[in-house]
Amino acid sequence: MQALRIYAGPKARALLARDGLQPSMVRLLPAAAGGPKGLLLGPVDRFLFGEWLPRSTHTVHLVGASIGAWRMATACLDESVKAFERLEHDYIHQHYEPPQGQKHPTPDQVSEVFGQNLRQFYGGRVGEVLQHPRYRLHIITARGRHMLHRESRIATPLGYLGAFLSNTVNRKALGAWLERVVFSSAPGELPFAVSDFRTRRVALNQANFDLALQASCSIPFVLRSVSQIPGAPPGAYWDGGLTDYHLHLDYRHLCGDDGLVLYPHFQKSVVPGWLDKGLKWRHGATRFLDSTVVLAPDPAWVKTLPNRKLPDRTDFTRYGPDLAARVKAWTTAVTQAQQLADELQAWLRQPDMNRVEAL
Repeated sequence: MQALRIYAGPKARALLARDGLQPSMVRLLPAAAGGPKGLLLGPVDRFLFGEWLPRSTHTVHLVGASIGAWRMATACLDESVKAFERLEHDYIHQHYEPPQGQKHPTPDQVSEVFGQNLRQFYGGRVGEVLQHPRYRLHIITARGRHMLHRESRIATPLGYLGAFLSNTVNRKALGAWLERVVFSSAPGELPFAVSDFRTRRVALNQANFDLALQASCSIPFVLRSVSQIPGAPPGAYWDGGLTDYHLHLDYRHLCGDDGLVLYPHFQKSVVPGWLDKGLKWRHGATRFLDSTVVLAPDPAWVKTLPNRKLPDRTDFTRYGPDLAARVKAWTTAVTQAQQLADELQAWLRQPDMNRVEAL
């Protein structure tokens, strides 16, 4: 059974038919939020950043939210293959022991442990990320507005209810509750257009790196929001997936006539925001993705994985305190995902346009 499916927007498909997929074409790589689902992309990440992209020399923008931000920041480290292997190990083995008498760990507890883990992971190495000779990192976070400006026991649930209802009516209305704040290692304009709703760019630096990355991973009600980020406007910062779940952003001006967005993803659909997950009419491709190539697992192949699905956050509940069982299931899934990387390498050697489907 084939594991990998390749999807392309119309401009991307024309370029692939003419020249195949070359490292020199890639202008940007997005990396979605999605928690443990991102683990499945580890073998592809190691191949792309360890072997394939180094064959070119131009600047490449890396845009990530939540686990995607963690993945893209890891890609900027020296010896990125080893760094990706450590990320995989650390993510799979993370464990939060609930307080005595409780079924689940508290948001304070998860935030404290997760923040410590991030600081240890990048300890002494933030300079490698910020000063990478080719890669420019953009970490997406969601900053609360009005009722969501500060985290509180009453206002925060009400604020997210308002955000959900507003977003259901019109995605732009989400901007009344949350604004996109992008922490960027690159000077100047962002590598995508931001006309959808209010967006700020903040320079990513040594002082705010850890907090920006933790904020991008801070799922509401699972972790605490992050505040007082150096160089950023005051307020509560949450998971970047809230505004940009799968980074369905307007990349057209960056790609021009001969550039591509290469998107290793865990599914075909590029869903705009986390609150759009249940809104199927927003899951289709738009002109924003005309120059995008999506690499994703075949849904039928996914059913061969443990539990017949991608690893996801429900596994924390499924396995409960049985850490060994969850580690085994996730490790098995990642091991099987090597097939994705192997098939990608084979297709790059002998491109077959019959394998390329419309995005």
